Amino acid sequence: MRKHSRTPARRSRVVAWTGVAVGATMALSACGGGDIEDSESASGGEDCGDLNLAVNPWVGMEASAHVVGTVAQTELGCTVNYRETKEELSWAGFGSGEVDVIIEDWGHPDLEKQYFADSGDGSAESFGPNGNEGVIGWYVPPWLAEEHPDILDWENLNKYASEFATSESGGQGQFLGADPSYVQFDEAIVENLDLDFKVVFSGSEAASIAAFQKAEENEEWLIGYFYEPQWLFAEVPLEKVQLPPYEPGCQAPASATDCDYPVTTLIKIVSTEWADSGSPAVDLVKNFEWTNEDQNEVGEMIAGEGMDPDDAAQAWIDENQDMVDQWLEGT
Repeated sequence: MRKHSRTPARRSRVVAWTGVAVGATMALSACGGGDIEDSESASGGEDCGDLNLAVNPWVGMEASAHVVGTVAQTELGCTVNYRETKEELSWAGFGSGEVDVIIEDWGHPDLEKQYFADSGDGSAESFGPNGNEGVIGWYVPPWLAEEHPDILDWENLNKYASEFATSESGGQGQFLGADPSYVQFDEAIVENLDLDFKVVFSGSEAASIAAFQKAEENEEWLIGYFYEPQWLFAEVPLEKVQLPPYEPGCQAPASATDCDYPVTTLIKIVSTEWADSGSPAVDLVKNFEWTNEDQNEVGEMIAGEGMDPDDAAQAWIDENQDMVDQWLEGT
């Protein structure tokens, strides 16, 4: 890959909080890159204007959003705002103009029905795959899989349930859920597979990561919800427990779920109004695709090395300008 040769436009970071009423109040954090003296873009002079990128609470999406945002800002002259919010509230932001792009959606047919034109209000549409394949599942630290390989079969979990018990699980085994706003069916799976476990939510991606790191380092018993792409796998190669295989319909209704999570092709969801705006960033987002490995590389710089997300994005862009040039075709 050739090095980045363009000189980035000057930028400053502005942080503000804004709320919008869309059935419920949506708290959004806006981090704007600006101070672009010349708004002409690589598309031949069209004004990019504002680009409002949703950032849901996991570092992989933060990595994707900041890479796209950095390219949009430095190459197209966009004023980029990062809207930090939960998944469902991001979709609600399309109609208000608070959100233009969800760069990584993990599959929300209920929200598609509510917001897509064929069945909902038409405020959102799909821009297709972003190149990432999402794998949600139940995981254990590698030391545990090595010591007790049969634990990777769900039918053996109950015989080990007491080993997973904590003060929060009330005598049952503890299953560590993540952020309860994520796509998750863990409580239903536990109930429908008659497992002697209680789901205890960590509350955030960072808390789940810390728990798995600690469990591996201290050889502690831990089983929990996790997913790929995720930079942690380069440091702690978690092992996936095999649940009954996913089959269409096994999660309908959600309360009846008794199967594993499906592999999900992650897609880009955008505001219909923004898609028709003529902004050169529209083609950038349409063209954006990268791999799980690409995302993990940026995510590790942010979460593992403590880099500012914009700096991590720029470091990756500097090493992958050929791919960036493909995204910019037609802008």
